[in-house]
Amino acid sequence: MSDRFTTITADGMDTATAYRLLCGVVVPRPVAWITTMGADGVVNAAPFSSYNYVAHSPPMLAVNIGSRNGTLKDTARNIVHSGEFVVNVATESNMELMHQTSAEFASDTSEAQALDIALLPSTLVRPPRIAISPVQMECKLHQAVQLGRLNTLYIGEVVAFHLSDAVYDGRHVDSTRLRPIARLGGPHYAALGEIFTRPILQTPPASVANAGSEP
Repeated sequence: MSDRFTTITADGMDTATAYRLLCGVVVPRPVAWITTMGADGVVNAAPFSSYNYVAHSPPMLAVNIGSRNGTLKDTARNIVHSGEFVVNVATESNMELMHQTSAEFASDTSEAQALDIALLPSTLVRPPRIAISPVQMECKLHQAVQLGRLNTLYIGEVVAFHLSDAVYDGRHVDSTRLRPIARLGGPHYAALGEIFTRPILQTPPASVANAGSEP
C-alpha cells in the first residue's frame, strides 16, 4: 500500500464528487430490489444500494433514496403515500432483470409489467413480491428522516419474511446458496468471493487480556 494520500475536505464539495467518493469507498453494498404500489395501483420495482438492516427488535431495514432535481423518485413517493414496501434480495440469478429496472421508466409504467417480472401477492402489505427473489421482506414505514438537502432515509419495520427453501434451513440463510449481488462504485457489481470464517468472540484473546497485567 502506498504511503501517499490525497486529502479532500468535504466543506464546499460538490454533490457529484461526494456521491462518487462514497459509492467508491463504501463497498460492497447489498442491493434492495424494492417493490411499491402507487395510488393508481401501478407496481414500481427499482434497486437501491444505500441500504442495510438497522434494528432487530423489532426487525427494521433502512434505505436512503435521493430526490431527482427536488422531485421524489417513484419508489419514495409510493412509500410516502402508502407507508408500505417490499425489499426483495437481489442475487446473481436475477441480476440482469434487477439492473434493467434501474432505468428511468415513466411514472405510470410498471417495470414489472414492462419487463415481464413475475409477482407474488404479499401477506400483510399491498405491494407484491418479486417471485424470482429467494428472500422477500414485507415492510411498513416506521419513520422517514430527512438527511441533508437531497436525501431521505426510509426506515421500515419488517412485518413478514418470505424465505425460499433453497436458501433457508429453518434457522439460517445460507449465503452460498443465496448468492447475493453487491454494488460497487460506478457501473460495477460484485458477487460473493472467498468466505472467511472466524469464531464469535465473547472475551478478548488471552494475549490481549493479559497484556496489561503485572508479571
